[in-house]
Amino acid sequence: EELTEYGNLKASGAIALSDDGLPIMNGAVMRRVLEYASMFDLPVMLHEEDKNLSAGGSMHEGYWSTYLGIGGISPAAEEVMIARDLILAEETKGRIHIQHVSTARSVDLVRTGKERGIQVTAEACPHHFTLTDEAVKGYRTHAKMNPPLRTAWDRDAVIQGLKDGTLDLISTDHAPHTRHEKEQEFDLAPFGIIGLETMFALTYNQLVLPGHLSLMYAVQKMTLEPAKVLGLHKEKGTLMTGFDADITIVDLGLKRTYTEAEILSKSKNTPFIGMEFQGWPVGTIVGGKIVMRDRKLVA
Repeated sequence: EELTEYGNLKASGAIALSDDGLPIMNGAVMRRVLEYASMFDLPVMLHEEDKNLSAGGSMHEGYWSTYLGIGGISPAAEEVMIARDLILAEETKGRIHIQHVSTARSVDLVRTGKERGIQVTAEACPHHFTLTDEAVKGYRTHAKMNPPLRTAWDRDAVIQGLKDGTLDLISTDHAPHTRHEKEQEFDLAPFGIIGLETMFALTYNQLVLPGHLSLMYAVQKMTLEPAKVLGLHKEKGTLMTGFDADITIVDLGLKRTYTEAEILSKSKNTPFIGMEFQGWPVGTIVGGKIVMRDRKLVA
């Protein structure tokens, strides 16, 4: 819990700071982080989890954790840390970005923070606006991630947060693991799922087709909004002349059942295998160069 040289990091090209999934439990340290980061206008990306409240838990604390006999993670583990860091950000004028928001109260806290003028942005992940903790039924380790899948009420609140702008962007929280790591008892298996390949399809099927978000608004949350948070919006995030030609081409009518054989990642740890989705990427351009065509890497 020592601060590094933020000025040197920024001079070397750093555009944000992160706790890298290891939350800063010491509030005094977090306060100094925000004070120091604000001097260099660097956003601090936060995995919000009170380890004292989540200790011993492997999934959301509720009906299904009780039914399955699995240690639960209280929603409060996420929420109390968000509340703390919003207060500290307001006091220090620092910029915080709340990663993978998963509970209804977390959405409410971020919403209130924005109304108070706190410099806060936040994100949602496709698994949190698609699935609920019932997906763990059968002790499916591919549905184990942190923060965990929550209730239908929480899922709907996350969707509402994306609709009204409380949650600024959509990210993947892509976390690959080997097959043998996930093929363990539920409590022993690591947290995390892959999500890069299914990000657009899930967003399109869960948010756009049901009418929660327009297609353009959904795309904005995956492109321009992340660029804004990271200060890259003058070079990335749109198709304007002079911007980086980083483009994903999508066939909105293409329906495909997601199978393990089609996963391009070396890891296969996803709860979405066997599900059919409409709208799949068919081409990718990076820096003006075609790198993927018809789901085959060409570079």
